[in-house]
Amino acid sequence: MTGTRLVGDSGLVTGAGTMIEMRPGIPWVGGIDQGAWRRAWRRAGTVPPSASLDPMGLAALRAALAGHVRRSRAMCCTPDQIMVTRGVAGSLRLLAAALLRPGDRVAMEDPGYPAARAVFAAHGARIAACRADEHGLVVSELPGDVRLVYTTPAHQYPLGGRLPVPRRQALIAWARATGALIVEDDYDSEFRYDVAPLPALFGLDPDVVVHLGTTTKTLTPALGVGWLVARPDLTGQIAAAAASLGERTSEMAQHAFLALLGCGDLGRHVRRMRREYGRRRAVIVAALSSAAGPARLLGDTAGLHVVLELPGGTADQMAAAALDQGVAVMTLERYFAGQASRYGLVLGYGGATLGQVSRACGVLRALLPASRGPEPPGTASRRPEPPTAGTVGAGRAGGGAAAGGSARAGIAGGGAGAGIAGGGAGAVGSAGAGIAGAGTKAGRTRGRGR
Repeated sequence: MTGTRLVGDSGLVTGAGTMIEMRPGIPWVGGIDQGAWRRAWRRAGTVPPSASLDPMGLAALRAALAGHVRRSRAMCCTPDQIMVTRGVAGSLRLLAAALLRPGDRVAMEDPGYPAARAVFAAHGARIAACRADEHGLVVSELPGDVRLVYTTPAHQYPLGGRLPVPRRQALIAWARATGALIVEDDYDSEFRYDVAPLPALFGLDPDVVVHLGTTTKTLTPALGVGWLVARPDLTGQIAAAAASLGERTSEMAQHAFLALLGCGDLGRHVRRMRREYGRRRAVIVAALSSAAGPARLLGDTAGLHVVLELPGGTADQMAAAALDQGVAVMTLERYFAGQASRYGLVLGYGGATLGQVSRACGVLRALLPASRGPEPPGTASRRPEPPTAGTVGAGRAGGGAAAGGSARAGIAGGGAGAGIAGGGAGAVGSAGAGIAGAGTKAGRTRGRGR
């Protein structure tokens, strides 16, 4: 990483200039309409502060969230099933405090979200690493003696699979049979391209699922507001744990989020950002799925990141070489609980402009392994998942690869409308050119929280 230095919280500067941020977990906060943002906080500032806070959260916000999840995720619930939290990590801490005893086993996707593993381990849980593939959690391999299973079915983090309906049904059946609780982190469900939405696990059986939502990716992690949805006895138990721990979500932040949600600004923002992210995603697909070689793209139908799967032994070198040329990426290896079984780069496109994404793809394409060599592990044995009948809604997106400068997105006035995503053509592809440079494991720098 010769000639590289840290700059503030969000970037790096190298001899190549300002670093292009292509690590996952970073939303495009420049897309927030500043007028709508200021209006929301002005409205929040007009509400007198409360003498004490309800650990469940503001009643008005919980009622608004009940309508929000009904419209966006086809989930039927009442306000007493919703608890406002400080985001996914905050929800997980409360779940662990309320429901886990030291020594309880928690099943987690592998590769998976390192921060979630850390939360459960800090509460004395024994982590059971359960394989995830390009379709998501492999339900047939789940053990039967776990208290909870944590999963990201909307866009598996980090491989990017969308858990098919047959696996969702199998997971619900497994939870009913074993008595385990499913923790559904609805990560990236707002952003999907060229595909219809899939039903939330909570909608299939609210008795065995705790559903987690957050504003971290839709708006900004700075807001610090999330929510969990569960059956009423569980929300009461979790709220009691929050009260005993002194866990509270900022009342003013709750009022500001309520203002954004209630007047439709949040919905308009999500629709605009879906189109903007779709353009960036299309550039990545067009640039990296059309070359020849052993690499291939995974997880490009949803979310704000993709995985460029590579042969073993090349990802760290490629990440270091990209960093020297001004592109920051993450390696897949860091998401495994133990020894990695798949290798590659995790490429986020939420924190870079359209032009930066295009330039970064040029750098990465030039660094891709030239020789065919061994294919990514397990490629030959993989088979497509059966069709996923029974999806909710339609939502298709049009589009091909986009080019040109960055588009400005934001929360703006106007009526509600259908969320249409821009998008490109299909994903699976390969690569060519030569790997340049070497170095230490630069791609395994610390990722951003959710």
